[in-house]
Amino acid sequence: MDHVFPVFDQILNRREKEEMLGQRGSALWLTGLSGSGKTTLARQTEKELSAQGFLTQVLDGDNIRTGINSNLGFGKEDRQENIRRIAEVTKLFVQCGIVTMNSFISPSQEMRDMAKAIIGPDDFLEVFVDAPLEVCEQRDVKGLYKKARAGQIPNFTGISAPYESPLKPDIHVHTGNLSVEDSVRHIIEVVMPRISFTGPGG
Repeated sequence: MDHVFPVFDQILNRREKEEMLGQRGSALWLTGLSGSGKTTLARQTEKELSAQGFLTQVLDGDNIRTGINSNLGFGKEDRQENIRRIAEVTKLFVQCGIVTMNSFISPSQEMRDMAKAIIGPDDFLEVFVDAPLEVCEQRDVKGLYKKARAGQIPNFTGISAPYESPLKPDIHVHTGNLSVEDSVRHIIEVVMPRISFTGPGG
């Protein structure tokens, strides 16, 4: 693209913004089946970190689908593009020093690896929100699983489309038998050393 001229070298750099905020940017990528608890954990983690003075941002699947990615469907290529765009947006937040929680099914390892490559491996924490399918169906207040089993929702992850569990997630929370409070506590224990700021040169 000969007509594109990035200006990254002409704007405030990441370090200056992190010093201003007193924190380090980082991306928590919460992946799991619909109903596993991704959005709940993202919101509660945000509340806990905010109470400790951290600037955060939650990016949630449904919100993104009604906004920046409203033109995408749920086929394989559109799902891939959905995650690519989200990762690019997340990278911008992280570069500003913001702790970003991403709540997306992102069903394949290929998608999650792509997101990690875009955001940067040093800034990416894969969080596997792990709950058995039967538990997710029991929690299904929207009735999505029932519709999917009736064939009313095509390409529904866990029913008519596959989900590939992370092989080596940075954080693994078993939300089928772990409380929200304990899950959030575990996430924050892992995240805190990544986002705590040591000051200039640290």
